[in-house]
Amino acid sequence: MDLTSLKTALLVRDLGSFAAVARLQDLDASSVSRVIAQLEQEVGFRLFQRSTRSLAPTGEGELYLNRIAPLVEELESAGEEARTTAVSPRGTLRMTASISFVQECLMPLLPEFRDRYPEVDIELLASDANLDLRAEGIDLAVRFGSMPKGDWIVTRLMTTSYRVVASPGYLEKNGPLSHPDDLSERDCIRFAIPGFRTYWQFLREGKTEPFSVPVSGATVISNALSIRSAARYGMGVALLPIMLVQRDLENGTLVDLFPDHACAAATFETAAWILYPSRSYLPQKVRVMIDFLKEKIS
Repeated sequence: MDLTSLKTALLVRDLGSFAAVARLQDLDASSVSRVIAQLEQEVGFRLFQRSTRSLAPTGEGELYLNRIAPLVEELESAGEEARTTAVSPRGTLRMTASISFVQECLMPLLPEFRDRYPEVDIELLASDANLDLRAEGIDLAVRFGSMPKGDWIVTRLMTTSYRVVASPGYLEKNGPLSHPDDLSERDCIRFAIPGFRTYWQFLREGKTEPFSVPVSGATVISNALSIRSAARYGMGVALLPIMLVQRDLENGTLVDLFPDHACAAATFETAAWILYPSRSYLPQKVRVMIDFLKEKIS
């Protein structure tokens, strides 16, 4: 029984359609259908109940697929572990991160990574959505915020800090702000994520109790790079990671409004996290990327 066919059947179970698996594997849907039909002939029963609108495992299929899933993973791991004892890291590494992290942090580092590991191909999914690692076949993700929950292996990449900023032109037109409470009367550029668009958190230097300030504004944006652009153009006040505004603060394009306060969105307990699907053996291509990111970014 072909291991590739078993992997395809597990993907069909996870993604729920032949077409989705075909897109992921760059195949025709008919090819995926033929693989499943051949596998069903070999095992002697139908794995999936098909209709024009849906596809779902049969009772026998669900039992069979649940039993073989850990075995398939173990076979893949054993083969990869054996191969990596004799060769350098290789293969395609599928990873995802936010658009701003990819643009500002990762892209400047990728040439060096490719020089170190020329046999590792990078398939990079830059997205501000939290993609499903298993459904999308993703090996590695970088996520920002509170520690991710779920059946993942999670390790901290770096702590994160934020600044509240505005352009000199905005301040000249609208006047300075003397205290974070003044934000409730200003037009704030807000991030389109629950918890980031209604209150911002502050902690004054030397104090131990943080306080919240309600914020509002006419502009809500789903991408941090676009929020930074809006702030540069004087559209309002923005809360942004310091990694995105450090150069702006240094060259005067943006102004740190509250340098004597720590700032955050929903909570101060945030960081950048590396996560990957739990498995008994970590592929070498994933391990070298994790080590590289920690070396260069942490």
